[in-house]
Amino acid sequence: MLKYVAKRLAQSVLTLLIITAIVFSLMRLMPIEGYFQNFEKLDQNQIQVALKSMGLLDPLPIQLKNFFIQLFQGNLGNSLIYRPNVPVMDIIGAKAPVSIFMGLASMAIALLLGLPLGTAMARGKSKFWDRFGTAFIVFITAVPAAVYYLLVQLYFTDWLGLPILLSASDPSSWILPTISLSLGNIAYYAMWLRRYMVDELNKDYIRLARAKGVNSKDIMKKHVFRNAFVPMVQYLPTSLLYTIAGSIYIESLYSVPGMGGLLVNVIQRQDNNMVQALVLIYSAIGIVGLLLGDVLMNLMDPRISFSKKGGAR
Repeated sequence: MLKYVAKRLAQSVLTLLIITAIVFSLMRLMPIEGYFQNFEKLDQNQIQVALKSMGLLDPLPIQLKNFFIQLFQGNLGNSLIYRPNVPVMDIIGAKAPVSIFMGLASMAIALLLGLPLGTAMARGKSKFWDRFGTAFIVFITAVPAAVYYLLVQLYFTDWLGLPILLSASDPSSWILPTISLSLGNIAYYAMWLRRYMVDELNKDYIRLARAKGVNSKDIMKKHVFRNAFVPMVQYLPTSLLYTIAGSIYIESLYSVPGMGGLLVNVIQRQDNNMVQALVLIYSAIGIVGLLLGDVLMNLMDPRISFSKKGGAR
């Protein structure tokens, strides 16, 4: 187990370094206006002097080497336009707790609603909950997220009398953005749990348990759900990607002062250092999520061995 984790950790670090190099190189292709607050007021001589002072006239390999040195020192540079000369990590540090809180709350809602829905669908195939869940999953999967986010905001604010935008002084204003952010994961958890539980229900050991007269509730709880939840655990950290992707739009839609809205803002204002830092942070979250998924699956079921060829994926 430790050998596998060490191997995957090394692969994750290498992947992150490659992504970092690619993002850094692509950002150097962006217009140089993204490095100046008042670009239109500067002449060519001032621009060249500023670019040289920032090291942007050096060959790309040298720029990349200097960036990695700063990165390993925990320095992602300063904001150039959004908040000039303020360290990027200070700006992100103020925004991150908001996104983390909303993301964890939405995932908790998704687990509380998605797992029972998936269980009800598996227990009553072709019945009400199965049809309801299938319709919900198809809707969430087929309709672009931006569409049902807007529907939730437009109609539920009237029906439930909730604020349309986030307000720090009004706790009820968190309800709609958090629920909106959880919709994709609710469908995701319900769909996969139903699939895994149906697979378990068709296995021989379940037929044997029924033939022996074991109570149906005990079969579902102690055997079917437990075994079906093991592969589900692998996807829990991965669902962070859905949350991250959704938060970028949700935070802008509800004026949430988090990292998602910040990314949209700095892209619009062409603050290259800020865009670069946020893309790298989101990439790191996704890579760590994939690693944690495999580790959690092994902890849930010690029979899974990643060190043997039969257990390798």
